[in-house]
Amino acid sequence: MTGLRELQRQRVHEAISTAAITLFLARGFDEVPVTEVAAAAGVSKPTLFKYFPTKEDLVLHRIADHLGESARVVRGRESGEGPVGALRRHFLDGLARRDPVTGLNDDPEVVAYHRMVFATPGLLTRLHRHMAQDEAALAEALAEGADDLTARLLAAQVVATQRVLARRNWRLLADGRSLAQVEPEAVRAAELGFAMLSGT
Repeated sequence: MTGLRELQRQRVHEAISTAAITLFLARGFDEVPVTEVAAAAGVSKPTLFKYFPTKEDLVLHRIADHLGESARVVRGRESGEGPVGALRRHFLDGLARRDPVTGLNDDPEVVAYHRMVFATPGLLTRLHRHMAQDEAALAEALAEGADDLTARLLAAQVVATQRVLARRNWRLLADGRSLAQVEPEAVRAAELGFAMLSGT
């Protein structure tokens, strides 16, 4: 059961995040100082930094929530299911759920959020750092059933495949294609990508 203190902490976290994303999407990440975000959220600057250590964290915590997800999928797969098969199933499930991390989500704020991340050098650099962490975690999980080199090579290929697929989905939507048009293409592309990973 969540205590009152934790509920309050979650409320403050969400208030800061919402204020930050709203301001950044309206005016641009580099144009909004942290002091303005704190004021909009009704907290002090030191309080803001207790929740989000850097300005980039105000944006990328939404992506950071997925850190280690691929490794968890590999470790939690069903008996007899290969790691690539489990990752394929998970990605296709994400497409069906319109999970923003797959790029297949046409909510205007989600599309604008990704545009901001991809267009802001500081955010893109941090995003690549997150992806490197995700790759290392996946390699560690894969190494439990394969040699180290094979695990590292496969992890790099998986992360690259997921990145290419997600960005392609976002780009098609950002270019004005409808979700109904993009979804079947996204599924076919995912099937192709994961088939290449499994060598079939």
